[in-house]
Amino acid sequence: MKSIVIHAAKDLRIEETDLGVLGTGQVEISVEAGGICGSDLHYYNHGGFGVVRLREPMILGHEVAGTVKTLGTGVSTLAVGDRVAISPSRPCNACRYCLQGMQNQCLNMRFYGSAMPMPHIQGAFRQRLVAEAWQCHRIADHVSINEAAFAEPFAVTLHAVNRAGSLLGKRVLVTGSGPIGALCILAARVHGAREIVVTDVMDAVLAKAMEIGADRTINVATDSGSLAAYNIEKGSFDVMFECSGNERAVRAGLDVLKPRGVLVQLGLGGDMSLPQNLIVAKEIEMRGSFRFHDEFALAVDLINNRRVDVKPLLTGIYPMDEAVAAFEIAGDRTQSMKVQIAFV
Repeated sequence: MKSIVIHAAKDLRIEETDLGVLGTGQVEISVEAGGICGSDLHYYNHGGFGVVRLREPMILGHEVAGTVKTLGTGVSTLAVGDRVAISPSRPCNACRYCLQGMQNQCLNMRFYGSAMPMPHIQGAFRQRLVAEAWQCHRIADHVSINEAAFAEPFAVTLHAVNRAGSLLGKRVLVTGSGPIGALCILAARVHGAREIVVTDVMDAVLAKAMEIGADRTINVATDSGSLAAYNIEKGSFDVMFECSGNERAVRAGLDVLKPRGVLVQLGLGGDMSLPQNLIVAKEIEMRGSFRFHDEFALAVDLINNRRVDVKPLLTGIYPMDEAVAAFEIAGDRTQSMKVQIAFV
């Protein structure tokens, strides 16, 4: 079978790789759609991110969906022909954090397409994938395979909502309107947010935010005063989802959060300097949000039941043999929101 393998920054290749052996409780899946994630782009453009660096060739990808082709011994929950979204989260379920219900913090996590451990965890951008049956979630007949591939990034934002606490009736600020920021809009709305304001520095992605349900968008590069106006009586927003990883966005958001507001950090970036006195004086709670686990099933259910519409976020589908072009366009925010690769 063919797989998309990263060797170093800007060194992406289509290579023949082995499928592996189908074991008890596993299924063989024909992968049909895979979304290019921000971490995939970091590996492609920079050879890694932060201290995580490529040390050997690695198959990329973790946002995938496909069709079950073969059942392993003991699989009774799936049938050949089932279309499924595949969770890339494979915790050990035996370490101290798994046993506390924090599988996303697993000490022995095997998350598809990750260079954190050595040897690296190979990803799912391949024509065939052997996965555990419990990773696979059936998708409804009326849901396209491309919509199903959004389950993984949507689960990321559902976990962020879980970290934030109840959003019922809350005013929400989303900073950074890339794919994760846009999906935060959907996640916040379905969880009862009263008002959602979104900021970015590009009009194109802000237009997409309005299309999927934001109440207001602000281009902080050209109109920073409109956001600053929310700093009335110490702030206007109850919750902030920070999806840019940008220090200026964090600082601007802290200014307009209410006292005892919650800032949930999803965006990854370098070290930053924060206004400690402001955080203390306003009693701001800052919470990280990393991956997901149980939320994947909820993501699939919400997509299956048409509680959310992810279709507007898909801006391009490229055949596997044009993977390099797909990665280049996915990294251009002026042209794309979410780019997917077709493996069949």
